[in-house]
Amino acid sequence: MKYNNSRRVFLKKSNALVIGAIASWSVISKIFASPLFSKTEMIKFEEGKFLLPVLPYTYDSLEPHIDKLTMEIHHSKHHQGYVNNLNKALETSDKSLLESPQALIKIFDNIINLPPAIRNNAGGHYNHSLFWIIMKPNGGGKPKGKLASTMDATWGSFDEFKKQFTDASLKHFGSGWVWLVVNKGKLAISATSNQDNPLMNMDSILIKGTPILALDIWEHAYYLKNQNRRAEYIASWWNVLNWEVVESLFTINVK
Repeated sequence: MKYNNSRRVFLKKSNALVIGAIASWSVISKIFASPLFSKTEMIKFEEGKFLLPVLPYTYDSLEPHIDKLTMEIHHSKHHQGYVNNLNKALETSDKSLLESPQALIKIFDNIINLPPAIRNNAGGHYNHSLFWIIMKPNGGGKPKGKLASTMDATWGSFDEFKKQFTDASLKHFGSGWVWLVVNKGKLAISATSNQDNPLMNMDSILIKGTPILALDIWEHAYYLKNQNRRAEYIASWWNVLNWEVVESLFTINVK
């Protein structure tokens, strides 16, 4: 059955989707109330366990830009591994953090006092959960509305933003993530190593804020199709971006 890129089907397939803790529970509540996420579970959390999010599209839906096998392994193996290891680490370290879906917020706020296993796997779970939701079949193009005007005010144009985001992605050494973050209505591009993210309360996170766009630059995100050609992967990724979701995240976070 072919993928129907309508909002109705998007919402129907997004019922079990996680995009992680955004910065505060009040922000999450606003997203719950928004039409785009009206049937989306922000934190898939049952019986004291985090669960792997269900993608709002099939593994082959992002082809030819991101191949089916990469998506299947990335989601069902790598991300599932972070979920499993996060639950295990919390069980053995601090079960109180598993009392509610707000655990990710508590973890990121108190990250410097928690074991590396929690930091790495909580980051991996959040980061990937956001990564899936900001992509879609037949995506790409440019943002609209307030996000577009804020980009123009910050970088001069969308093309300049895209250039600087791509440059940050190419220049980052080793594994990690590149982000578009919003903080007090202002936008910034940042990069973090491994599974760290801009929500983590650490001195090593130079640019803090709420991520609204995430690019995974670990090799497992692209090596099967692109081998060591990160630039090729990044160029393809721009064609699957779901700007509607990114715009919604931006709008909610600047209110």
